[in-house]
Amino acid sequence: MKRICFFLVLFFFAFFGSSYSQNARQYMKAGKEFLKNAHYADAIVQFTKAIELSPTDGEAYLGRAEAFEKSEQLSEAAEDYVRAFSFSPKDETVAFNAGRLYYTLKKYRESAEWMDKVLQIKPKHPEAIDYKIKALYALRDYQKLTEACRAALALKENAEYAYLFGIALDSMGQGMQAQAKYQQAISLQNTYVDVYISLAGLQLRMGQADAAMETINKALKIDPNSVESYIVRSRIYQSKLEYPSAINDVSKAILINPNNSNLYYMRAMYYKSFTQFQNAISDFNKVLLMEPGNVDALRERAGCFEEIGDKKAAVKDYETLVALVSKNDIQPKWLDEIKSKLFELKRENEKPVLRLIDPSPVAKGVITAPRNVNEIKISGEITDQSDISTVTVNYEKIPVEMADGKVSFSVPVALNDSVIVISAMDVYNNTMVEKITVQRTEVDPPIVTLLAPYASDDGQIYLDSDDPNLYVEGNIKDESPIKSILIEGVSASYRPNDPNPSFAATVNIFNKNSITVTATDIYGNTRELQYKLNREAASISSDNPMGKTWAVFIENSDYTSFASLEGPTKDVSMMRAALAKYSVHNVIQKKNMTKKDMERFFAIELRDLVRSNRVNSLLIWYAGHGKFINETGYWIPVDAARDDEFTYYNINSLRAALQSYTNLTHILLVTDACESGPTFYQAMRSAPEIRSCNDWQATKFRSSQVFSSAGYELAVDNSQFTKTFANTLVNNPNSCIPIELIVNKVTQAVVRNNQQKPQFGKIAGLSDENGTFFFILKR
Repeated sequence: MKRICFFLVLFFFAFFGSSYSQNARQYMKAGKEFLKNAHYADAIVQFTKAIELSPTDGEAYLGRAEAFEKSEQLSEAAEDYVRAFSFSPKDETVAFNAGRLYYTLKKYRESAEWMDKVLQIKPKHPEAIDYKIKALYALRDYQKLTEACRAALALKENAEYAYLFGIALDSMGQGMQAQAKYQQAISLQNTYVDVYISLAGLQLRMGQADAAMETINKALKIDPNSVESYIVRSRIYQSKLEYPSAINDVSKAILINPNNSNLYYMRAMYYKSFTQFQNAISDFNKVLLMEPGNVDALRERAGCFEEIGDKKAAVKDYETLVALVSKNDIQPKWLDEIKSKLFELKRENEKPVLRLIDPSPVAKGVITAPRNVNEIKISGEITDQSDISTVTVNYEKIPVEMADGKVSFSVPVALNDSVIVISAMDVYNNTMVEKITVQRTEVDPPIVTLLAPYASDDGQIYLDSDDPNLYVEGNIKDESPIKSILIEGVSASYRPNDPNPSFAATVNIFNKNSITVTATDIYGNTRELQYKLNREAASISSDNPMGKTWAVFIENSDYTSFASLEGPTKDVSMMRAALAKYSVHNVIQKKNMTKKDMERFFAIELRDLVRSNRVNSLLIWYAGHGKFINETGYWIPVDAARDDEFTYYNINSLRAALQSYTNLTHILLVTDACESGPTFYQAMRSAPEIRSCNDWQATKFRSSQVFSSAGYELAVDNSQFTKTFANTLVNNPNSCIPIELIVNKVTQAVVRNNQQKPQFGKIAGLSDENGTFFFILKR
């Protein structure tokens, strides 16, 4: 049984092995046929299949290697020759082909190694010797090259081998031996130009300039168009400092090869050495046109620019140079020197320039800061031709930012002094020091006063018509100039340069219940006031024969030197309540006025309000102390001194002020003041005539009347005068009541109570056309 199995196995291998062998030969045959007919891709496929079936078949590798080579797949071809050699280790042709292809692939180390294998099999293989020498030369392996050339020359004298032998010795610093080999090469081939060039170069390096000149002239005699010969001869001329001849030789070389940047560079260097810097720059320009990144040309051109005094161009070249080489991982040794040179070239004596951004200076070296802040943020920019090294504020170094060639900073600064010192120093120690004066500014918002239409103390504007457009007039008080005045977003007209300017604007109030006035000074202090629009007075005006009527109450009660009074406060409240049902468009109440307040109010403020608001009838009610001295009556301001008559408010001043109220038709002055005296009025010779409300002359003609609670007698604090006046108004059943009726009622009540006798008359010095003052009920 075992015997039968053994024979079956033998039969299997014999049958199938024969089958595989038969198929491999078929693929080989097909591959050769494709190779013969130049179908290299198909040949490679067939040889590959043959190798897969018979991987030890060296012939298949050789066939595929040939197909690879002819299809220019040299690396694959070389690998197949290497594989084939493993199956034919004595076949020098296979090894030679591998080495030859490696040389073509510039794999010189592998090429030399495979040529050594060839020479081990066949030591005198001439082509292998040639490839090995060329490969070693390409590798610059001069030690092995000398050995290879020595062995080759021992077999057969050859000018090229002697030349390469000389190059190897020359490169190893063995000049005398190298000369001998160059001479040997020349003796073997006296037209070998490259040998003359190398020999002349060696002679020049050995200080044999004349011999070198003789040698290179022989080369040029053989080949007058040899660029390398002209280059070597130019160097010989340079060694003799004969720069015109050196330049001339390079120029000849350029004519032969005008696209060689090295030639222009060489000539530029000769020009530079010959101090013809402009010509050198011209040649360096050509080099940089051909090779924009040539750092040597850039460096040398920059040096030429320095020589001719063109610092700007030199700086530009050096900056470009530094930027180029700084990108490299390995930086040249001269980089630091160039940076130092660049630093010196850019040296300047200009100080940095400061520009403050915030706060913006109001004048040169002057900024402002609110007086209620202890710290401000200062922002600015510093410009300079050079880099800034240090910036300090109040002698402390601060962080800065660089952008677009400017240094910017923004730092908080404590306002411990009225001066901020900012300094900046550039890299050349040019230093700028600026002392910034800090002017403290006020922080109070502007004071806004409306003149027309007048606004009441509770912020209401009483409109006297239904006109959709409202003319607004007023004035501003502020310590600083005003930047803007807006009324409902509309810019009011005013004189920006005027301190405390007046303003005016016309705004649309259709369907509006309020208006907003906003005033801002130059330091950003803002006052915003909102006024409610009261349209009740519009209907009052049309039904009131007295026209627009205002009531002004002066309530002086809290005195500093005189006895304080309780009566004025109660009396004014009583009168305001009584007038509530009458056609009074606006009520102004002033409390505890000083002499200065009273003078300004009657002479200017009230006059302007009456004019601007087109008031027709004016009631002025004074409640407080009065004095009658030397036939002169006074109202006593709250700051008056008891023993100083000059501190009293002279009623003659009031009368003089009222003379400027020219637009008024009716003035009624009621003074409930102790000791105010008869100065103000012209006494009536008889009891006043009661005027009729239907008397058109009484309302249309002017009247200037005064009603005083006392003559020379002292008044008591609890005023029967005011009480009766108010009761008469409150209990009046008619549509109007003339002042004469009120005078009679008040006089009777006061006399009946044994109090001071009131006085009624016309105001002396004011226009009076026998009109009178009526109080008209609201409808």
